[in-house]
Amino acid sequence: MRLVFTAALAMIIFAGCKAAEGKPAPAEAGAQAPAAWTTITPGGDTLCATGTPYQFQVRPADPERVMFFLNGGGACWSGDLCDPSLGANAYTPLADMDANNAATKAGAFDAANADNPFAGWTQVFVSYCTGDAHLGAADAAYTTSAGKALTIHHRGKANVQSALDWVYANYPGPGRIFVGGGSAGAIASPYYAGLVADHYPQAEVIQYGGGAGGYRAGAVPGLLETWGAFNDMPDWQELAGFDRATFTTEDFFRVTAARHPGMRMSQFNNVDDEVQQMFLGLMGAADPVRGLMQANLDELAAEIPNFRSFSASGKDHTLLRYDRLYTTITGGVRAADWVRDLAEGRDVENVSCAAEGCD
Repeated sequence: MRLVFTAALAMIIFAGCKAAEGKPAPAEAGAQAPAAWTTITPGGDTLCATGTPYQFQVRPADPERVMFFLNGGGACWSGDLCDPSLGANAYTPLADMDANNAATKAGAFDAANADNPFAGWTQVFVSYCTGDAHLGAADAAYTTSAGKALTIHHRGKANVQSALDWVYANYPGPGRIFVGGGSAGAIASPYYAGLVADHYPQAEVIQYGGGAGGYRAGAVPGLLETWGAFNDMPDWQELAGFDRATFTTEDFFRVTAARHPGMRMSQFNNVDDEVQQMFLGLMGAADPVRGLMQANLDELAAEIPNFRSFSASGKDHTLLRYDRLYTTITGGVRAADWVRDLAEGRDVENVSCAAEGCD
């Protein structure tokens, strides 16, 4: 499954510069995270949805602590949703769009904020441009309602693997790895946390997903099939007990938890997340996201001893890319402190707005 990484790499010299196919040298442990990001263009089998090149970004710092973040950006599974020219804005189709620019992100990506839970960490920002929740391994033929035919390259797996291969080549022995994701990236985060834990048996791997806990819809298995999510899967015996016809997004948690039972796993959600509600509607699920989300969380908490969740009030979507990481407080617990404790391997409590009222 692993992609051969062939891009030439070069070191950033000036803060703020952008070097295509660049390789920043890992900083010494405890060094201040630099303000600039390097852009890596891996080539090979990587590709964005409409055939444009793929790229991801890296900001080096402590080689012992690596944050691997899967960016969000919607999803698509039909001609009308996948054709960028129709203006549906269902997903981000290009890797070089502002939505995939780590330098424009706040929250956990603000190196100047001393309160940042990831201050001093090496950060890998995995761009998303394939409409498949970073899980696809197929080229799909779609037709719009107007009869236009188009091919979409659902290459999420190859793209993420290129970023993993870069990390494996440049950080041979980290002690702590935070595999997180927002929105579509949150769906994929438990799967990739499992792959990372396979590769780094000596490391403590922590999984985090933000803004994807409510996808309890009958359409999910069909979408995964359309994207080719079950193609190029690792040879995990833990997958054998799951039926592709009924596979859910939460099953990625179950598979990885069975394979790595000591891993700390987690979700953050706003209980009335309007983006999740919109995508549920597109999948034909009319129920309020709050109830669907709680049902998913209850099941995961009952089945996975190391699973924790933080459920905040409101309609916001995801946490780590925004300064609300520092302003969100639920049940007297500040989200930034909860994420910091999680990332540092400390046990955290389940946090919910239910006790104080989520409305």
